[in-house]
Amino acid sequence: MRFCCLGSGSDGNGLIVESGSTRILVDCGFSVNETVQRLARHGILPSSLAGIVVTHEHADHIGGVPRFAARFDLPVWLTYGTLATVNGRFDCVGAIHPFDSHGAFAIGDIAVAPIIVPHDAREPVQYVFGDGARRLGLLTDIGMPTPHVIECLSGCDALVIECNHDAQMLADGDYPFALKQRIAGRHGHLDNDATASLLRAIDCTRLQHLFAAHLSKQNNTPELARAAVSAALNCAAEWIGIAEQETGFGWRDIN
Repeated sequence: MRFCCLGSGSDGNGLIVESGSTRILVDCGFSVNETVQRLARHGILPSSLAGIVVTHEHADHIGGVPRFAARFDLPVWLTYGTLATVNGRFDCVGAIHPFDSHGAFAIGDIAVAPIIVPHDAREPVQYVFGDGARRLGLLTDIGMPTPHVIECLSGCDALVIECNHDAQMLADGDYPFALKQRIAGRHGHLDNDATASLLRAIDCTRLQHLFAAHLSKQNNTPELARAAVSAALNCAAEWIGIAEQETGFGWRDIN
């Protein structure tokens, strides 16, 4: 099992997960041409994808999905709540598979387990992907950790996890007060210290890879995210990867 990232942040998100003969795209917040270019950096052709799995309806995650899926005839999986919010934008997609956020399913060789999360969307989820032996956890848009999230992420072999903002940078920044409240609220995004607390609560004994994701350009830095996460894991800061907005990160194997 392996994974790579096309980009992560408020300007667009995309993650590739591969196991056996199955390769899926998780979210697509980029235009069709940009997605094709970002895939090519990792040696991926759109025709090699088995489909697209969506976390929620915010534009940086779903904005490019309908056109990309229609262009390359890819099926799309999303929650019933997410589907209800997109109106007719997905009419061009040939195969849509809505699912209940409480139930797991499979796409080829990849087991997909949704994680219900508090976020300001209709029926948002994050995921744990598995192949029967290894597990990859994705958590990029969540306002606060919950016991359910802690249970789902415990024992993962790899994590791509939100470190959206530094609380002090957000408080001191020039965002409007209402936006600051939304970001820092219970249905917004995790700050570095909240992510560190989450990591202390989950079982990380199997962890081979960890990437800090969805970093704010204005309210965070890779150095601050790495410092908080590495302190929680008692590891070198250099071991923590960063999912960059422009470049994502390259292929990582889960052994």
